Amino acid sequence: MQLSFYQYELQLKDTFNLSSSSRNSTPAVMTEITHEGVTGYGEAAMPPYLGENYDTVLRFLSKVNLSQFSDPFLLEDILLYIDEIDSGNFAAKASLDIALHDLVGKVIGLPLYKILGLNKIKTPYSSFTIGIDTPEIIKQKISNASSFKILKIKLGSENDKKIIETIRQITDVPICVDVNQGWKNKVFALEMINYLADKNVLFVEQPLPKEQLDDAKWLKNKSPIQIIADEAVQTTSDIFKIKDSYHGINIKLMKCGGLRTAYEMILFAKKMGLKVMIGCMTETSCAVSAAAQLSPLCDWADLDGNLLINNDLYDGMKIIDGKITLNNFAGIGIKKLKT
Repeated sequence: MQLSFYQYELQLKDTFNLSSSSRNSTPAVMTEITHEGVTGYGEAAMPPYLGENYDTVLRFLSKVNLSQFSDPFLLEDILLYIDEIDSGNFAAKASLDIALHDLVGKVIGLPLYKILGLNKIKTPYSSFTIGIDTPEIIKQKISNASSFKILKIKLGSENDKKIIETIRQITDVPICVDVNQGWKNKVFALEMINYLADKNVLFVEQPLPKEQLDDAKWLKNKSPIQIIADEAVQTTSDIFKIKDSYHGINIKLMKCGGLRTAYEMILFAKKMGLKVMIGCMTETSCAVSAAAQLSPLCDWADLDGNLLINNDLYDGMKIIDGKITLNNFAGIGIKKLKT
């Protein structure tokens, strides 16, 4: 097997504003693994908070020697080798994991969801993300997302209530709220959640800083709305640590290192009685379509990252009338676009 990779800057259609940052682009590295004329595609997307960048990802990928493996179906051996090259580097590892699963699916001639025995009819609706912005821009973004049945609203600013009031002036569609650790005090967080309780909010994601597990547990026990962990959970070992502090978790391929770990996390979280959302970063249809293969196992999905950029490289999973719709392309469900 031969590995190749290259840098790629994801250009956002609009400035993406969170409680602690804003950006107009996201760095990515695209990977390709080829075996006997068949190529699998992968992606490492690197939003700032993950701590990875072009240098770290390219350095890690440069250490990978897949030519020692002649059988792409030896996934356990190959992924163990990759994991032991260095600690961390989750987005870099995810790019290889995704490409390997795409390659194996193409060799078999089946999409990954079929290989896993999943029913594509059971895919959830995906939310569409609205960043922190002015009332005028928020109204325009909501209008543009009229086909979605769920909206994901970023909060964590001094204008949180104004944002919610703006939204509820124009739509009663269910929303999920993502605070990105923006509420620092548990009492204030509870006040905000009580305010949201009659606003048709499905859940509140990461209201408090990830280190405040005791405060999160206090909040969970008092909250009228389900609390979901995002930054507080990265890999399987984190699930046991946070299970008493949250009602569910948000799993992302870039956080956990790829499809293999994400699949394990979904099953383990369900055994722990936790709800599961499959999410994404700002990504092309490569990583988003890969995550969508696991979506029939999940309660919620937030797989709109490819819709937030204007330079996608692939044709893949679609969201039709708000619902994740899987195709029958072999592997992770993508075709590379001609550029």
